[in-house]
Amino acid sequence: MNPTITCFGEILWDVLPTSKQPGGAPMNVAADLRNFGVDSQLISRVGSDELGSELLDFLRQKGLPLDLVQVGQSHLTGVAKANISDLNEVTYKIVQPVAWDYIQLEPNLVEAVRNSDLFVYGSLAARSPQTYQTLLALLEVAPRKAFDVNLRAPHYTRDIVEELLEKADIVKLNEHELVELSSWYGDENDLHRAMYQLRAQYKLEKLIVTLGEHGAVLLDRAGMHSQVGFPVEVADTIGSGDAFLAAFLYKTLQGETPRKTLEFACATGAYVAGQRGATPSFTEEVIKNQYLISTTV
Repeated sequence: MNPTITCFGEILWDVLPTSKQPGGAPMNVAADLRNFGVDSQLISRVGSDELGSELLDFLRQKGLPLDLVQVGQSHLTGVAKANISDLNEVTYKIVQPVAWDYIQLEPNLVEAVRNSDLFVYGSLAARSPQTYQTLLALLEVAPRKAFDVNLRAPHYTRDIVEELLEKADIVKLNEHELVELSSWYGDENDLHRAMYQLRAQYKLEKLIVTLGEHGAVLLDRAGMHSQVGFPVEVADTIGSGDAFLAAFLYKTLQGETPRKTLEFACATGAYVAGQRGATPSFTEEVIKNQYLISTTV
């Protein structure tokens, strides 16, 4: 059966110096999963404004259902001002408050999450009390949970991140985020030891650390798995980490081996870094052909 993955959190416009493009990590992951044919859906909220209507049109184009995306009257659609002066490390100024800070707990959301194979969430959506409480309620009914840590200062606190870690089965973060989390528990400087420490602390099924152009590392019950990065001429890195996560979750639910899962995820992240925009269209075959990834284990 085709798995169902529900992503929760922010949907917004990334405002670049000369244009704007749809964004928000949960939305990017959901859109990328659709490229692989996964039955993905997004829980979020937009305003009843032109920017909100444009985002809903974009979701339709990506084949994502709209029934879990709320439309509010009292707050504007989300916007983030992106600084892309460093192509490898995009930074954002994320406007607050906006519509996705006010996601309401409704019966259809609970039902959707309860019936999903995987529930994906991040820390940014927990910045406001309303959306955070909705998230906590949905985490209680989710059968399996993936936490995309995604720290965006100043929109998180240690207490909230720790609570979200407690709820997770799978955690993905980058090397800078691992350093910060490790500093909370004794400042472990060795990457592998820090990963073992964090996985043990929160009894995680899988812990993934992305290393940008240098690839990624996975720690699971079988031990440590590493994958070097794939060479790519970077167009921009917006959305490449989200594409990595989508590919990783897709292969995980397929039951692929950890090594092949990590390889495919790194190739997908590299492919998106070589394209302009956060959510280019692609297929599994495009990724495999570009990076000569075989289908054999």
